[in-house]
Amino acid sequence: PFEGVAWTPRPPQGHPQGCFTCIAKPPALREASPVLSPSSAIYLMESKSCKGDSLRPAVPCKHSVEKKTMTNPTTVIEIYPDTTEVNDYYLWSIFNFVYLNFCCLGFIALAYSLKVRDKKLLNDLNGAVEDAKTARLFNITSSALATFCIILIFIFLRYPLTDY
Repeated sequence: PFEGVAWTPRPPQGHPQGCFTCIAKPPALREASPVLSPSSAIYLMESKSCKGDSLRPAVPCKHSVEKKTMTNPTTVIEIYPDTTEVNDYYLWSIFNFVYLNFCCLGFIALAYSLKVRDKKLLNDLNGAVEDAKTARLFNITSSALATFCIILIFIFLRYPLTDY
């Protein structure tokens, strides 16, 4: 069953020496010795529990010399802040401007929402956050006051002042 198979004898040695680049390379195949019989070749086969590969000769790593002479290049990566997390409240501002524009608060909220979009394009995260807070404040105020006025109008339409 072992006819035509090239077996290489393993020299007795410990764990391989060198860096991962040297160890990971496949070993060079040597000529099979004609003296080996198939029964003696079974003895030289590597077992599954072997931790090291004894086919590789203990050669000093050439990469350790290169590591000492190489200089580490410096790479500069510019990281911009993630401006997608800043909410600009644009749709809420348009709704307040069109439908609930109480004392022009919806217009002011819309103006601040547009400022947030501009500052997001300029990567000014701190300014965008501050203007987003202001736009949210004007949107809340405009929505609350307009809703309160609408409720008062419905109450006075249901119960006119002439009934009192």
